[in-house]
Amino acid sequence: MTSTAPADVRPDPPHSSDDRSLTEFGYRQELHRSLSRYASFAAGFSFISVLTTVFQFFAFGYAFGGPVFFWTWPAVLIGQLMVAACFAELAARYPLSGAIYQWSSRLSNVTFGWFAGWIMVIGQIVVVAAAALALQMVMPAIWSGFQLVGGDPAPTTATGAANAAVLGVILLVLTTLVNVLDNRVLSVINRVGVTAEIIGAILIVVLLLTHSERSPGITFHTAEGSTDLLGALLVGSFMAAYVMIGFDSAGEMSEETHNPRRTAPRTILTALGAAGLLGGLIVLGGLLAAPSLTDGRLGMDGLSYVLTSSLGDGVGRALLADVVVAITVATLAIQTSACRMLFSMARDGQLPFGKRLAKVNPRTGMPTAPALVVGLLAAALLLLNFASPEAFLAIGTTCIVMLYLAYAMVTGPLLVRRLKGTYTSEGTDETGKPLFSLGRWGIPINALALLYGLFMTVNLAWPRAEVYDPAGGHWWFQWFTVLFLLLTVGLGVVYRLTRGRGAR
Repeated sequence: MTSTAPADVRPDPPHSSDDRSLTEFGYRQELHRSLSRYASFAAGFSFISVLTTVFQFFAFGYAFGGPVFFWTWPAVLIGQLMVAACFAELAARYPLSGAIYQWSSRLSNVTFGWFAGWIMVIGQIVVVAAAALALQMVMPAIWSGFQLVGGDPAPTTATGAANAAVLGVILLVLTTLVNVLDNRVLSVINRVGVTAEIIGAILIVVLLLTHSERSPGITFHTAEGSTDLLGALLVGSFMAAYVMIGFDSAGEMSEETHNPRRTAPRTILTALGAAGLLGGLIVLGGLLAAPSLTDGRLGMDGLSYVLTSSLGDGVGRALLADVVVAITVATLAIQTSACRMLFSMARDGQLPFGKRLAKVNPRTGMPTAPALVVGLLAAALLLLNFASPEAFLAIGTTCIVMLYLAYAMVTGPLLVRRLKGTYTSEGTDETGKPLFSLGRWGIPINALALLYGLFMTVNLAWPRAEVYDPAGGHWWFQWFTVLFLLLTVGLGVVYRLTRGRGAR
């Protein structure tokens, strides 16, 4: 007698080597394993999304640093590549969803790992909101009709901030819907969107460099009237720091990726490397092609101004439409990563309503409840934009700090294990080849990655009044990042004391 699975269930092959890899960690295959190497790369690249984040924060970086802020890009890229190299090792050894939580827990203990995961998932939710806000930087520039609220479209104005929230909520409704449909639909949208973004980014680089108004030597100049080079670079680094996060998403999707021990380490590094190269060239091209560096528009309207002014309205708006695609796919990818973190922590009984959050729809292979939770919480954060335009920067900076701190909560325990000699990256991947390993470079690269991460966390969280509260009179915006982080940790402590479990 034979039996068949229900028509609405799409089971994985029963003898997949990937399934056996998951079983050794005490989990069963629930998410559908359907992602190829390119789809894994797309997960990391779309989270970084150079077109989204460079267009969103270019004006900020230039306003504070002037042309010299370009050099913060290679500095941050080098630092993040060291972090990514450590993550690549861990992705090969622990190919699990909820990567930051899983890695930190297994390198230290469940409590420390829980806080790493808790900080990371809250940070990811904030990043979802911040990414959705980026639509305001491009859509009104394409067509004034996208300024639904009316008035000045600049995100630092009351009407621009309100419109950003409206556009952001609309986008979150769409991304939440995709995140409950099917991971095959999610993968297709991700791959198509990333391909369009890469093509668009290359076109933008070529067109900007062929419309240069000045030489690359301009990148050694500070903002007009600025005498504090170090301060300009520290603040200017915010843009690069915001762009180059999320490369660990390839690890987050490990349980949905074919041959994850071999695929994820490589796609983590290639996603960051490709984004770093393209983003750096876009920043340089924008500085060289801008019609003026002194009329104030570059520090207000950013790259949208450069494209429409230097390349003409038709070409400029077409490229901005590609940026809208990139923002959409980035928001989708970030929300997906946050969903996988909630799912991973919930199935270990580490979150309230864990059974519901850990439930996977057998037909779609998607954890539906986490998608709804992330979408609703991110939308709630967007409402801060109605309170004050400064919320745009506060939200953006807060999410960077949260992720940098969570990353350090992985590289820190990893370094301790290396120094104690209790960490090994020995073993083979699904093809029988050695796992990705830093070898003898492990300790120095790991140490530098940790120091870099801690330094940037402090730099980004430092409550600079001229950055976070330029209008004055809103002390809570100046201290928003610090207060939000303390609130996050405080809520975590309360939960762990009242309902947390002691061990896996």
